[in-house]
Amino acid sequence: MSIKEDQNRFRDIIKGRIKEDLKKYVSQGEMIGKRENEFVKIPLPSIDIPNFRYGPRQQGGVGQGEGKPGDSVGDPQSGQGQAGDQPGEHMMEMELTIDELAEILGEKLALPNIQPKGMKQIEATKSRYSGLSPVGPKGLRHFRSSYKKALQRSISGGSYDPGNPYIVPVKEDFRYRTYKTVKKPMTKAVVIYMMDVSGSMGDEQKEIVRIESFWINAWLKKHYKGLETRFIIHDAAAKEVDEGTFFRTSESGGTLISSAYKLAQEMIERDYPVDEWNIYPFHFSDGDNWSGEDTRLCIRLIREFFMTKCNAFFYGQVESKYGSGQFLKDLQKEFPNEDQVLLSQIESKDKILDSIRDFLGKGK
Repeated sequence: MSIKEDQNRFRDIIKGRIKEDLKKYVSQGEMIGKRENEFVKIPLPSIDIPNFRYGPRQQGGVGQGEGKPGDSVGDPQSGQGQAGDQPGEHMMEMELTIDELAEILGEKLALPNIQPKGMKQIEATKSRYSGLSPVGPKGLRHFRSSYKKALQRSISGGSYDPGNPYIVPVKEDFRYRTYKTVKKPMTKAVVIYMMDVSGSMGDEQKEIVRIESFWINAWLKKHYKGLETRFIIHDAAAKEVDEGTFFRTSESGGTLISSAYKLAQEMIERDYPVDEWNIYPFHFSDGDNWSGEDTRLCIRLIREFFMTKCNAFFYGQVESKYGSGQFLKDLQKEFPNEDQVLLSQIESKDKILDSIRDFLGKGK
């Protein structure tokens, strides 16, 4: 077995371990802070591959002549120090790509592949040079490969003179670059995250949103290369911010959810033509809204705009001891069986995987 095959086998073992304990890795969340471009470092216990070890001769034991029941398999070793009462655990960091994490997530939750809307049937063609051929147009002649072929012929034929290394390629020596046409769907996508940052949304609630948005992005990036992400925060008013501000900001005062929905609508109408973009609006809140009148305005915006312009509308309600949770109840009553409005209640970090399944399990 080659080293490459061993490495692939080891990575498969690691992926299996992460998949088995995915809920633990998701709820802890520290791996999200160990991102480097498209890679994530995941801390996990070291995995030792079983192997035989040969010790010095004349030590006795199994494998060193005749043995009897009870003989040690390995070398007896003397140790120093006081015995502990806890098992030791060696930690290692495994580097995986975002695509590999998305694959693990999809297998764990049995997520269906996304069917993009809009321009999914239109394909862009691109030529990719992938090999060499003995025939082809002069413009695609590959000089280095042609020279090497001529040099090989000259040496094997005995005509090569190191003192005068003059090589004249003939027709049979020429090599030409070949290409194949690759077709890629012209699909583009944007995720718009909206979050209530009023006083009732504390650090624990924001951490849940941070972890969940990381995994949502990982899954969407698997289907859309070059995914765009936008962030909106709101209390009684809404504004667009960068990712760092999105998860750090704390405000006080009232909550008008419609302010975020109106800003998202303006953003979509200005920057993302719906016939060209797949649009994913996610809103996270603890469910408190200023008034029933504003909730009715939100419902109208969802029904008349987001349901018709976006792949779906996603609302996640994070449990808070200060929030009433009424907004989720109102949406459940208004959209009881609507595939275009996907709702989720996130009671704790342990429920993040369930929430991701609620959002992505329809393949929107």
